[in-house]
Amino acid sequence: MRKTILEVVVGSTLHGTAVQDGLEDLDIMAVVLEDKTEFVGLYPEDTWTHRTKPEGVRSEAGDVDHVAYGLRKYLRLAMRGNPTILLALFAKDPFIHVQSPEGYQLQQMAPYIVSRLAYAPFRGYMKQQHERLLDVRGQRNVTRPELVEKYGYDVKYAGHIIRLGLQGQELLLTGRITLPMPEEQRNLVLGVRTGAYTLHQVSAMIEDVEKQLQGAGGASPLQKTPDARHIERWMMDTYLKHWITAG
Repeated sequence: MRKTILEVVVGSTLHGTAVQDGLEDLDIMAVVLEDKTEFVGLYPEDTWTHRTKPEGVRSEAGDVDHVAYGLRKYLRLAMRGNPTILLALFAKDPFIHVQSPEGYQLQQMAPYIVSRLAYAPFRGYMKQQHERLLDVRGQRNVTRPELVEKYGYDVKYAGHIIRLGLQGQELLLTGRITLPMPEEQRNLVLGVRTGAYTLHQVSAMIEDVEKQLQGAGGASPLQKTPDARHIERWMMDTYLKHWITAG
């Protein structure tokens, strides 16, 4: 039987940057221990999603987007430094819905998981999304045309870029992400989210945050790569105990 070991709220709610604009949905991430068939069967599964809206339809206020990852899949993504995946390691009450003993242990594994490898995905996402915001490369992000019409650009998308850079700095310098965001940073992101800055001002702000992220990458005291051996031992032990108990 599949077992949820950790389930947390993610997205703007967790960051403390949600605004009452009618666009906020609820994003939930879970980590599960698959049963033996799902893990090693002919048709293994490691990701499960459930959305209030059909796939491809944009979520709206009150909708819930739920994604669950098998523990092995989650660890692989976390070890690569995936910004969204890493959030589950640092969420605290009241944003934790489920936390089994294994889920608690997973969060305690953060020092072994987090490494300087996180720099590349954080900066890569920032750069790519900044270019899309400015329509420099690829298609401009226009999933929220009502915001573009009101402010001249997608303020929610822009706030996400700045938030990503600020959290990347903290992670690289301290090995942790403060959730919700510290007040000064949160107020900055909320200012962007509510249209307090022009696109030109926001673009300059993003460039400044990206430079700070680069500096953090160079000065990071974190381990070069995750402690894969320690992580793998814990993961295998956790799965084996679950399967023995589940029968």
